[in-house]
Amino acid sequence: MPHTSTEVGPHPPLREQAAPAGLAPVPAYKWRRAVWLAALGVLLAGIAAAWWVMRAPPPVRYVRAPVTRGEVARAVTATGTVNPVLTIIVGSYVSGVIQNQYCDFNTKVRKGQLCAKIDPRPYQTVVDQAKADLLNARAQLVKDQAALAYAKVTYARDANLLTRGIVSQDTVDSAKSAYGQALAQVAVDRSVIEQKTAVLESAQVNLDYTNIVSPVDGTVVSRNITIGQTVAASFQTPTLFLIATDLTQMEVDTNVSESDVGGVREGNKATFMVEAYPNRPFEGKVVQVRQAPQTVQNVVTYDVVIGVDNRPLLLKPGMTATAHIVIEQRENALRVPDQALRFAPASAGSAAGGPAPAQPASPPGHAGAGGARVWVLRDGRPVPVDIKTGLDDDTYTEVVAGQLRPGDQVIVAEQRDNAAEAAGTSGPRLFHF
Repeated sequence: MPHTSTEVGPHPPLREQAAPAGLAPVPAYKWRRAVWLAALGVLLAGIAAAWWVMRAPPPVRYVRAPVTRGEVARAVTATGTVNPVLTIIVGSYVSGVIQNQYCDFNTKVRKGQLCAKIDPRPYQTVVDQAKADLLNARAQLVKDQAALAYAKVTYARDANLLTRGIVSQDTVDSAKSAYGQALAQVAVDRSVIEQKTAVLESAQVNLDYTNIVSPVDGTVVSRNITIGQTVAASFQTPTLFLIATDLTQMEVDTNVSESDVGGVREGNKATFMVEAYPNRPFEGKVVQVRQAPQTVQNVVTYDVVIGVDNRPLLLKPGMTATAHIVIEQRENALRVPDQALRFAPASAGSAAGGPAPAQPASPPGHAGAGGARVWVLRDGRPVPVDIKTGLDDDTYTEVVAGQLRPGDQVIVAEQRDNAAEAAGTSGPRLFHF
């Protein structure tokens, strides 16, 4: 067989595609370029469609709340302090050193019970001296009474002798003068005895004041002394004990501002909370609205006293309370949430492709003088309903008149798909191939 050599070199030129009869043949590379261009056009069309979909407005969802019947109450909020109804201040009338102490914090005391004792020795000395002075005055009275009796006898005898001419008139007059002086001296002695008796009683009173006793039945809530402490009562009576008469009945002294006190009346219901029991409300009622103003940093407040039953003894003196005083209340009232009065559909909802309001939206909650407006969802569209409102307690508003019934669903807010909205407003995305 003849030898055949094979030469390695560049690829042979592409073969031309067979063309139909009467047409020139088309090269293969032109067919591939046409396919790529068609695929690129389809891809760009898909990108444009996706971009258009992402820029479409997100769907709107309406948050609704039911129209209900219940209590609507307007209240005044104030802070105050829990205190016993009556607190007795036990002080000292005399000065001295505390010798003994018999009462302490939380001690239950009875009226007249000894709580402390001041050293009585200085006052006992004064009492003893006053007793001695009184005894001396009484002895002087006895002596002067004897002198009075003698002067009386002498005067009677001299007067008898004068009738018989035995003594002179001067002797009789001298005896009469001595009798009168003796009689006056006895009167002076009696007055001195009264004076000494008063001094003794005063000294005895001071001595008795060295015994610090409870004036009422109650519980000791404060003790300000210790054994050996010197009590000085020269200018101001020192406070030794504070005794609460009855801890089962307490009161809350609240500070109500002058702008709110006009609606507070005696007998108004009130609830309050204390930090010691954050999940337990306490109930009471207003027992007094005091007329004395209190001005702190140009803010005028009035003390409104709330009485509360404390038989469980949970409340303690000095606790800080946050009170809500009900000044007006409606029972079984038709009510709507306050958010419904503040809601209005977006003005651009129709242009954005969302459901359009049934009529142009007006300012939230307003429908003319003396009225308000809420929105309900009917057939997927928000529809305004004009109502007349009454009492508002910052959570619910009473509906006095309007086309609302219990169970109706009022719109309180509208929500959009945040992811779609963010994608629609973030501009065209960049795709990498």
